[in-house]
Amino acid sequence: MHCNNCYCSFDVFCILCFSYLIASMGLQLLWSFGLACLDVYALRRKSDLQNPVLVSLFVVGDWVTAMLSLAAACSSAGVIVLYARDLDFCSYQSHLPCRQFEISIIFAFIAWVLIAMSSHVMFWILASF
Repeated sequence: MHCNNCYCSFDVFCILCFSYLIASMGLQLLWSFGLACLDVYALRRKSDLQNPVLVSLFVVGDWVTAMLSLAAACSSAGVIVLYARDLDFCSYQSHLPCRQFEISIIFAFIAWVLIAMSSHVMFWILASF
């Protein structure tokens, strides 16, 4: 009976814990795809995107997605540390993909570092106006 309760709580963990991470990375994907489409459009039209209002919109969007990505990665990392390390839940339930969760969190932190660098560069481009 104890294992069934653990399995149910891990199902809730699987659904709720990483839904914020998935939503945050999905938003980042849409934001980046939108910026890439805008870049391709500007290159085809041979137009300049160095408008201060447009660049400030990019800065705000980059900073918002960067903060959301950091919050999602940190919260997911906290939950996986609780389950995998502190409670040692993954060793009792060997069929659960705890290692895959850890790898996805590592990739989320790597993505956040890249997003943060992009946000920093965009901020300095805005400051150069």
